[in-house]
Amino acid sequence: MKYSTKTGTLAELATGTLVTGLKTARQVTRALQQGALLDAATADFKDQVGQTLTVLLAKSSRVKRIVVAGGADDEQTEIQFRKMTAAAVATLRSLPTPNAIWALTTTKVTDRDLYWKAANALFALSTGIYEFNEHKSPDKVGNRTRLRILHMHADMRSKASVRRAVRLAQALKSGLDLARDLGNQPPNVCNPTYLLGEARKLGRLHKTSVSALDEKRMRELGMGAFLAVSQASNTPGKMIIVNYKGGKPKDAPFVLIGKGITFDTGGISLKPPAAMDEMKFDMCGAATVLGATRAAVEARLPINLVTILAAAENMPGGNATRPGDIVRTYSGQTVEILNTDAEGRLVLCDALAYAERYKPRVIIDVATLTGACVVALGSVASAIFSKNDVLANALLAAGDWTGDRAWRLPLWDDYQASLHSNFADMANVAGRDAGAIKAACFLSRFTKNRAWAHMDIAGSAYLSGSKKGATGRPVALLFRYLTEQA
Repeated sequence: MKYSTKTGTLAELATGTLVTGLKTARQVTRALQQGALLDAATADFKDQVGQTLTVLLAKSSRVKRIVVAGGADDEQTEIQFRKMTAAAVATLRSLPTPNAIWALTTTKVTDRDLYWKAANALFALSTGIYEFNEHKSPDKVGNRTRLRILHMHADMRSKASVRRAVRLAQALKSGLDLARDLGNQPPNVCNPTYLLGEARKLGRLHKTSVSALDEKRMRELGMGAFLAVSQASNTPGKMIIVNYKGGKPKDAPFVLIGKGITFDTGGISLKPPAAMDEMKFDMCGAATVLGATRAAVEARLPINLVTILAAAENMPGGNATRPGDIVRTYSGQTVEILNTDAEGRLVLCDALAYAERYKPRVIIDVATLTGACVVALGSVASAIFSKNDVLANALLAAGDWTGDRAWRLPLWDDYQASLHSNFADMANVAGRDAGAIKAACFLSRFTKNRAWAHMDIAGSAYLSGSKKGATGRPVALLFRYLTEQA
């Protein structure tokens, strides 16, 4: 779906669907001499946030139908605005319309400007209109007309702000779609080799190159932690590096690192079978950092960005890592692997240490790392761990601005002692209590006092049940953060 900006008098613009508030809907239908249709349809309509009404106009009309968004004429809070836009998007998605005009940016939102309203409405559209039908038969998908172009309405005074929101929203949508598509692919399709192929497509874009370390090279470099995870799989693991040079040559890069376990059986510490199919989502960290990278590249942000995908399958087998095995990491530190299902931190620790060679300005790793994070925060918020207040606060602010929210959890040294091992420099697990914090403490041992943040997205990256699927979070948060830094 494409986004664009459209100016002009609404009643004079041709469109399949106009999305607007009740007051504007009345003005438009009266100008089109169809006010009686709207008056009859709205007789029992509750003009409240969360309610919508679809009114079909005459076939000869330039505007074929109007979607009235309840509450659009009242001043709203951020939460109300997002509820209103989500309801309007859900209605728009259900309609057989190839194009639409969105005219809701005149709604007043407390302490938020026009740009915020346009950007957040387009984010709602990007998330709400998305479908993944690649593996469905045509008769299961249906042949209804789907929305192909959305015009954001603006007057001459607001045109510049709306155009900027549209441009960045188009880039964000591209990144969101990539992240969700990768997450939703089945594990027999999306393995480390497939991820490398998808990453290489970014190498065709502006100032972007892609390379990868194979298992032979990782063995030569001493990445024993990563290889301990991938060694039992028939599909070799890969460390994939995407390098975007949009900034000045001497500018230190931002580094994004994503956990890319394309399927997680737990290894020898085998997971229970219930919901194990959802372990295809264990690569959503890699999917989201790749999506955020695509958005940054397509927006041509003036920054340097290095993105590392730690891609592997965690499988059982005759050569699988055993509980009690000790491996040497790329950093030189040794790890006693007490639980092979705590594999994400093993691929990430070698990726974090490898990132040092880029002398990064900031490192952010993103991972579906712990079930403990799901217990703590559910699916509402991603977790942020960092000792750098400036970085943590910037990420939290980016989440608040986009609605892709996060919450900061402690990263205190008090928890470090629990990683003690009698036989190695550290263990990879430390009991069930505070599991997400202890996992972050483990990763912190590989960051060398850099400005570093760890995001645990185990609860936010995908949904279960009837809405099962990848959410694309936290692509919006990361893209907003990078945009602000640029």
